[in-house]
Amino acid sequence: MQKKRLDLYSWNVNGIRAIKKKGFDKWVYQNNPDILCLQETKISQDLLTAEVCNLDGYHSYWSCAQRKGYSGVAIWSKAKPLEVKFGLGIEKFDLEGRTLVLKYPKFTLLNVYFPNGGNGADRLQYKLEFYEAFLKYCKKLIKNGEKVIFCGDVNTAHRSLDLADPQANKNTSGFLAVEREWIDKVIKAGFVDSFRLINGDVAEQYSWWDYRTGARARNVGWRIDYFFVCGTLKSKITGANIFPEVLGSDHCPIKLQLVI
Repeated sequence: MQKKRLDLYSWNVNGIRAIKKKGFDKWVYQNNPDILCLQETKISQDLLTAEVCNLDGYHSYWSCAQRKGYSGVAIWSKAKPLEVKFGLGIEKFDLEGRTLVLKYPKFTLLNVYFPNGGNGADRLQYKLEFYEAFLKYCKKLIKNGEKVIFCGDVNTAHRSLDLADPQANKNTSGFLAVEREWIDKVIKAGFVDSFRLINGDVAEQYSWWDYRTGARARNVGWRIDYFFVCGTLKSKITGANIFPEVLGSDHCPIKLQLVI
């Protein structure tokens, strides 16, 4: 059977309606992703008009938060998946529209907007509980024989190399030891950080910059957006990129290339 190259992109767009006004459709057609995963779409189900959802040549899938203008994920896919699931099957997480699970013939893709733990102890606890439930879900898929890829805004920088100022942020959610240890667990479970696999310990490669401090112009950023790929697909990874030059959000797009 002939192998095919697949280009998967992930991007926290910080509002789909806002980014649609900043050349989003043109960017999609120029880059021609096979699958495009978005996080923080900030749109409710009742506002999913054809103008928002339709891109020529793509099927689209949306998981929206119950709360208006909050969270949400979406996937545009050229190929129609075999199966689509909305959420993890845990109400307190699924009400926030954080997860889409698409099953394809050769892999299962999870697009996830992981919680931000920076709004007090309760939200940090919620984030950590989400982390554990999510990893348990992935392990179950793998145990059932599925080949798993997950992507999205993980809201944690894994290593000191993954943010501009690790020392100043060691007590900040997004770089807490307990959050970083969860990524260690993901890797211990057999997943690989595709960007590091391909690019090694290259420095100053970030995917998010704080709007409020004008951090992007100085490249004072964090790498908190990832493609994690299960070990059985590791050999299929042929590329992994970050595109800091692409504007429109406080995050930039990232890419995973597979030959599968």
